[in-house]
Amino acid sequence: MVCLLVSLLPGAVVVGAENAGPAATFDARLEQADTLRSADPATFRELLAELNATTPDDLTAGQGERLDYLNAYALVLGGRYEEGIAAATALFERAQGANMKVRAGALVVNARAITRDFAGGLRMLGKVLPFTRDDIDDANREHVFGVAAVIHNQAGQYRIGREYAERVLSTTEAPRARCFAGQTRLQAMQELKQSPAEDREFTALVDVCEAQREAVVANLVRAMLARKWDGEGNRPRAVAILERHLPEVERTGYPPLIGEFHALLAEYKLAAGDPAGADAHALATIERGGGDFTRSLVAAHLTRYRVAEARNDPVQALAHYRRYAEADKAQLDEVKARELAYQIVSHETFQQTQQIELLNRQNEVLQLQQRVQEQSAQNSRLLVLMLLLLLASIAFWAYKTKRVQVSLRHLAETDALTGISNRHHFNDRAAATLARSARMGEDAALVMFDLDRFKSINDHYGHGVGDWVLQRVVEACATARRDVDWFGRLGGEEFALLLVGADGAEAVRVAEECRRCIAAIDTRGSGYAFAVTASFGISTTTLSGYDLTRLLTHADRMLYRAKRGGRNRVCLYGIPGPAALPVADAHPPSARMDEPVSLHTGERRRATAS
Repeated sequence: MVCLLVSLLPGAVVVGAENAGPAATFDARLEQADTLRSADPATFRELLAELNATTPDDLTAGQGERLDYLNAYALVLGGRYEEGIAAATALFERAQGANMKVRAGALVVNARAITRDFAGGLRMLGKVLPFTRDDIDDANREHVFGVAAVIHNQAGQYRIGREYAERVLSTTEAPRARCFAGQTRLQAMQELKQSPAEDREFTALVDVCEAQREAVVANLVRAMLARKWDGEGNRPRAVAILERHLPEVERTGYPPLIGEFHALLAEYKLAAGDPAGADAHALATIERGGGDFTRSLVAAHLTRYRVAEARNDPVQALAHYRRYAEADKAQLDEVKARELAYQIVSHETFQQTQQIELLNRQNEVLQLQQRVQEQSAQNSRLLVLMLLLLLASIAFWAYKTKRVQVSLRHLAETDALTGISNRHHFNDRAAATLARSARMGEDAALVMFDLDRFKSINDHYGHGVGDWVLQRVVEACATARRDVDWFGRLGGEEFALLLVGADGAEAVRVAEECRRCIAAIDTRGSGYAFAVTASFGISTTTLSGYDLTRLLTHADRMLYRAKRGGRNRVCLYGIPGPAALPVADAHPPSARMDEPVSLHTGERRRATAS
């Protein structure tokens, strides 16, 4: 998406400097700086420095507001976003005219979107939009609608973004505004799976943008056209347009656009059987695409993983897959954050609207009562107050009831000590997940583990230390599991992990990682030095089927095989011996279980190991 700061800026006509007098000259230079602020940033900065240095003593309020706007714009343009936001917000609050208010407010929305503060941007947009109903310049009104279209697209509200973009297109004939609004509209339509069937809407918009020398926007439209052609089964044509305009895209120096082109070429070349070309474009996306939250970066890591997999290079495939998973999670988190920001602001706006509507109705009732009988005014105010208290009470108890419901559900599903699923909730969710996996023909594995000699820990150091150990064990295993896996405490020191989409080898890898993390727990934080280990048993749907009870039984059988085999090891159902090599002595002389060491006193306590 085109950077909001340079998108949909209203054009201005440069006023000639032939008017006599210093005031006319100052106005002309203000107009010239305003016109060049996005088209020629370097000249804009020079003009602004000159304006600040030659500010006349008799500066009018309008001239001062315009100079303040240009200074705020320069701060944002230079990457000093917080300072620019503060300056533009202050100008919005004190500006006398609606035109300057909407310009300052739109600048705040742009800057907050650049800094990913979508909630703040949407709140400011809510303050600016009412001014579009006033008598303001058409260019400023179109500018606000264009900014609204872009930020709603970024927040994932493509239907609203499309509506605002179409409002701009329906009211302006300015080519540059139509270029940006058209690209925003097509982007929203493509995200909504409603792309125009005809290519001419894309090609005509490219012609408009190129005539305005907006290479970034023109090539964003070409990228959308390439996606359309690929979706229609015409991938060679999509590759051709991307390769033909790639040099032009590289010259723009705009990382998101460069990353978009390379990511699409990587995907299409891999599908066409050109892994070397796909890998080269994917690497270019990663190195030059910019940002940690883009879909292009996610697609590039996925392409490199698939290329490594096709080359039978498991080491590189695993490395690329991890990077893909990390980028994909970051991108999904970013999308969720944007959508959440929109929901929060929408809820706030709804509440404010409801409050205003309620107050308006109350005022109407009061005015009517005053006209009928002036003496009843005091009773009317008391009635309004009681109504407000009643509404507040209803809202309060509704809120309290919801909180209690959420709390009870959490208590019913969560193990209070460790914060993970309790036995009932784990069994319920695991059974449902296994049923879904069975329908989809997807592998799954169950990992059970039990802490070794945990009773001795409780007996020797107390239940408080035992609880501490259970919490640290859950924390140690958290990094080894994915969001789609289920993790629960079955009781006491026994835990279970349901790994979705995992075969025996993957389950052994996860179990080994958990085993190593548990063995690495530094117990000195409990006040004592001792070793913590666990024994693991694994069953898979390949050999045990999708019945949860059978999986638990087979995994439990393997767990006790691990116990009998010396503890601190992993056993997989269906393999005669342990699935992992024996590990080193889990109880070194410095921390023997029969001689616990208190870190508080430095003394050993005699105890009998169990």
